[in-house]
Amino acid sequence: MAHSDGVNGSNGHTTTRRPLLPGIYAPTMTFFNPETEELDIPTIKRHAVRLAESGLVGLVTMGSNGEAVHLSPSEKIAVTRATREALDSAGFDKVPVIVGATEGSVRGTIALIKEAESAGGEYVLVLPPSYFRGLMDEESVYSYFMEVADGSPLPIILYNYPGAVAGIDMDSDLLIRIAKHPNIVGTKFTCGNTGKLTRVALATNAKTPFSEGSGYMAFGGMCDFTAQTLISGGSGIIAGGANVMPKVCVRVWDLYTAGKREEAFELQKTLSKCDWVLTKAAIAGTKGAIQSYFGYGGYPRRPLKRLDDVRTTDIKDGIAEAMKIELSL
Repeated sequence: MAHSDGVNGSNGHTTTRRPLLPGIYAPTMTFFNPETEELDIPTIKRHAVRLAESGLVGLVTMGSNGEAVHLSPSEKIAVTRATREALDSAGFDKVPVIVGATEGSVRGTIALIKEAESAGGEYVLVLPPSYFRGLMDEESVYSYFMEVADGSPLPIILYNYPGAVAGIDMDSDLLIRIAKHPNIVGTKFTCGNTGKLTRVALATNAKTPFSEGSGYMAFGGMCDFTAQTLISGGSGIIAGGANVMPKVCVRVWDLYTAGKREEAFELQKTLSKCDWVLTKAAIAGTKGAIQSYFGYGGYPRRPLKRLDDVRTTDIKDGIAEAMKIELSL
């Protein structure tokens, strides 16, 4: 099961693609004008650069945190293009951009992936189709990914997030089976199942900070199990909490990979405790936390609720322990 950077399995030609490195990635927030809800491109760019400066090795646009379901196709392109431009102009031209690209149909998903490529995306994160939940048995999900992978110009990372797809939770047997396709290069485990991550990482000979392996990427899907992902043989973390406390996430990763396991576990406890505050507060709370500590962030698009000042202060206070460390690094 060899997976090499820059090889497109659908047409056989090789292109130069920024490699996916072990480390911390953030699914970036999409920022809006608080009055009009129009895209705030300058803030989107500013945020991308702050994350790269904090030591993140990749960014994901149009994920769940990016409110992809609230954006038009042209807006999705604009956000990805702005992110790529910001990274390049700030000297982070080696940082890859992964793009969330899921539609209900095979045809629609491939079309969306082509648009992601045109905007500067180099990899895509794809959920299983879920609108017709009752018809999506294991074979249907398998066939969907095979057909999308055959037609996709970009390598695909499987996105296992049951909460976003009416409870579809791909088990390790299915993920390992799908991973055999040469254009499938990773899995994001937002399910939080470290046993499943361990099995998939083992079967795919996933890349780690200690071994190139096959190049397959096994990503923890939340920063509250960063150290646990490393113990499980994982490759990286794609975590919403890294929008707020990227340096703490990177610090846990770096301590562990430097052999300072006990220090990593101690800091992981603080990270896990504070990330739970953000997880419960969801997109509005994460944006509120960014606003509280970095002076930008704003609100999600409706119908997501805006949090009141009391709730926003509670979130600020709830992550204060991690943010004290974040701002000291």
